[in-house]
Amino acid sequence: MSSNAAFTPPSGARAYRLRTARGEFAVVDSPVVGEAEAKGTVLMLPGFTGSKEDFTLLHEPLGARGYRTVAVDGRGQYESDGPEHDEAGYERAELARDVLAQVAALGTRVHLVGHSLGGQIARAAVLLDHAPFVSLTLMSSGPARISVSQQQRVKLLRDALDTMTMAEVWDVIQAMGPPEEVGAPAPARGPDAPERLRGRWLGTRPAQLLATGRQLCTEPDRVAELAAVPLPYHVLSGASDDTWPVPLLDEMAVRLDARRTVIDGAEHSPNTDQPLPTARALADFWDAAPARRRPRKH
Repeated sequence: MSSNAAFTPPSGARAYRLRTARGEFAVVDSPVVGEAEAKGTVLMLPGFTGSKEDFTLLHEPLGARGYRTVAVDGRGQYESDGPEHDEAGYERAELARDVLAQVAALGTRVHLVGHSLGGQIARAAVLLDHAPFVSLTLMSSGPARISVSQQQRVKLLRDALDTMTMAEVWDVIQAMGPPEEVGAPAPARGPDAPERLRGRWLGTRPAQLLATGRQLCTEPDRVAELAAVPLPYHVLSGASDDTWPVPLLDEMAVRLDARRTVIDGAEHSPNTDQPLPTARALADFWDAAPARRRPRKH
């Protein structure tokens, strides 16, 4: 979760509930800006403890490049409904099918972007059915489980959720200073942002955190499977990252024959740390993506 989430949608964006065959999902849907030529639609999936607001600062610069951007709260994240305590609803395959339903509801093929946990959910969706996607960008999202240090911290969070309320856990997070994958109360953008971050935390379902936290700690390496799918890939990250070390992301990009972008001055959340260079790198990749469609590997 980025602590620099911006909770005010950009001018012209619509916040609404996207109706799909698998339920409704809260989205922020931002159009192409001004006289820019419309080039395509982007669906953006947030990370662990994150939300659609983690992409707020990307909407306008991407709209200026001709891309409609749709950021979504996944099942049980912030403003999207989900089971409170039943973890079965958050199995990786279920979350992947949600993504396919979201794309179907948008009515067009999309460039898919997944940040951190969202990248692994995006990968699962592409492996189920790649036809709805024009390209896949894995943003600060690695080939398999998170680093040992982050596994330990996520386990602490899961242990706390077994015995404490969400409000009590939030107070502990503020006192301790959280890991990259758990989130922080400050700094934040806007005078009411600390309270909005707390509201986001309280809106997220405990079962979603427990299930996806376990997935982050056990995810297998599926890069070879993904490399066999004929889509253009982009691996984008900050210059430093404790959740998946940058050399590991470099290696994954080679295995995927992917475009590789490292954003200077950014860590685990380049979308909020350095939104303008991140938006530029994304749009540059999408502009070239049709020409980079890859043959299927055998």
